[in-house]
Amino acid sequence: MYSRGPVIVMELPETLNHAEGGKFVSELQPLLEAHRPRIVLDCSQVQQMDSAGIELLLYCMQEAMKRDGDLKLAAVSPAAATIMELMRVDRLFEVFDTADQAARSFQAVATPEAPQSLPWYSSALGLADLKIAS
Repeated sequence: MYSRGPVIVMELPETLNHAEGGKFVSELQPLLEAHRPRIVLDCSQVQQMDSAGIELLLYCMQEAMKRDGDLKLAAVSPAAATIMELMRVDRLFEVFDTADQAARSFQAVATPEAPQSLPWYSSALGLADLKIAS
């Protein structure tokens, strides 16, 4: 595990199944419970993945999104990509070629936060500045 700014990068184990997944989630859980977690799972070492491994990935994404965060995958092997496609979860994850690309993508999408004292419909959110697409 290492961090790249506010982004945490964790390497998945070689075998992503129920037994290995449980160990991995116990390590990752404190990070998932942070406010707005930004996590990249490096899949470069994954050689085998089963349905329990897919459930682990979905659980991690769900936990991150509950806290207004996100989870991205990097370096997914062709075998793992095939399993994800067969289980029809491949479109749920944002996948990058490298962990660095995935980590940089969090900075590229950073959005300004609205002041908490203003109502959501306030003009201070920049709605008046939107341009009409032609």
